Amino acid sequence: MYIRRFEEKDAQAVSALIAKTLRTTNIRDYSQEFIENEVNVLTPEYIAWRASWTHFYVACEEERIIGCGAIGPYWGSETESSLFTIFVLPQHQGKGIGRQIVEALERDEFALRASRIEIPASITACEFYRKLGYDYKNGVTDVDEERLYRLEKFTHGES
Repeated sequence: MYIRRFEEKDAQAVSALIAKTLRTTNIRDYSQEFIENEVNVLTPEYIAWRASWTHFYVACEEERIIGCGAIGPYWGSETESSLFTIFVLPQHQGKGIGRQIVEALERDEFALRASRIEIPASITACEFYRKLGYDYKNGVTDVDEERLYRLEKFTHGES
């Protein structure tokens, strides 16, 4: 398994990977309607757009994309960043691939310049991110109006 930067030709495969993961893994925590709304947003065009302003990565097994993730500025900030679109195909979950994707994102220049990294975490992935050192933003332990937890990690020894 290796991780590389996203290329525009990857958009279809990444969109399909996200749809499969949402429908298989996240369905345990979200309604079918919610999942399908997310699938309808996370199209190949949307993925290509997100990759245009973030540093988007894909995890590959041989040439097959099995995971993805992105990091970008938090609302245009130079000192804060945010993680986005972190998914691993269901059959590859639990093998450390998600952790390797997050670690790659945390080595990216957007992470290295940041004093804080935020992630809008799904109910499904919240505990995964907490194991990687992310904690509830401002101590808020409830999901927001988007049904996401807001988690953050301070870097450079700040808190």
